[in-house]
Amino acid sequence: MLGLTLLFRMKTLRACWRLMRLALHLVSGLITIHFVFPKLSQAQKQERIQAWALSLLAQIAIKFEVHGEAPQHGPVLLVANHVSWLDIVVLLASCPCRFVSKVEVGRWPVIGTLTHAAGTLFIARESRRDALRVVHQMAQALQADTGMVLTIFPEGTTSNGLQVLPFHANLFQAAISANAPVQAVALRFEDAATGASSLAACYIDQDTLVGSVWRTLKSPELCVKINFGETQHAQDRDRRTWAAEMRSVVDRLRTAN
Repeated sequence: MLGLTLLFRMKTLRACWRLMRLALHLVSGLITIHFVFPKLSQAQKQERIQAWALSLLAQIAIKFEVHGEAPQHGPVLLVANHVSWLDIVVLLASCPCRFVSKVEVGRWPVIGTLTHAAGTLFIARESRRDALRVVHQMAQALQADTGMVLTIFPEGTTSNGLQVLPFHANLFQAAISANAPVQAVALRFEDAATGASSLAACYIDQDTLVGSVWRTLKSPELCVKINFGETQHAQDRDRRTWAAEMRSVVDRLRTAN
């Protein structure tokens, strides 16, 4: 019993230490956004964002492995499975990109400010009209000379990471309209010591954001593996067919390496 109590206290102390580091890092990000970003070019902002994301993972003891070729410029539409509140940070650490996210994320304290600064496009998922608006904005971004990398989570929600849920096809229309390539990317969270799949970072079912963050901080060291596939064009596929095939690619990448 004494051993279990000591182990619990050690996990709690470890989580508190990581939480303090995370909080300070979030504050530093907010300070940078308000006082430094207005003076920077878009390329310089992207460099700062990527460095900040890499540092955040280090602050909470999450190892980071990238396999395959991450896009360094667009236009390209990245499609990823969705496991954790950390997914956006992980992808920002791996390549310069913007996201399409549900409008609720933009209202979260601190995180909302950070996602706005990263150029996220927000969508009200329950509104068909708003979905059409966002698809139009995405198509414009994918046609732009700036070569934008846009990232979507076409499952529409998070899973436990042990499988890939069916993909919603609507947002694939943006790549078809812009004649832009799509690239699959799969995320997998593992116990860094054993390599076994870990559910610690999941944000599913009845989880609250606070509860999921706390469970992640209490866990042994994690490793997140990011597997990038090859880019591909629609080649006369409609959005539903393309979405279903890209889901299969993401699922295959999820178990690679």
